[in-house]
Amino acid sequence: MTLDELTAAVAKETGMTKASASKAVHAVLNAIQNALAQGQRVSIAGFGVFEVSHRPARTGRNPRTGETIQIAATNAIKFKPGKGLRDAVNK
Repeated sequence: MTLDELTAAVAKETGMTKASASKAVHAVLNAIQNALAQGQRVSIAGFGVFEVSHRPARTGRNPRTGETIQIAATNAIKFKPGKGLRDAVNK
């Protein structure tokens, strides 16, 4: 599902115009993104939990040359689905 398809589905489900639904969808996605950027945990009951996980710097190896390289530290986003989502997918 693309962003446009999601917007259309929200518009159909709520009776909103597509423009209003697009603003609502973008507002929700921006709120989630901003919370994660601040290191906060986003929990949506019945859907799941988004979290930021820190990956420390480490030494890796270039598989082509065998040369050791330094891999920089990074933040990764983790998603753990909620029971409602798992049950809906595993019907």
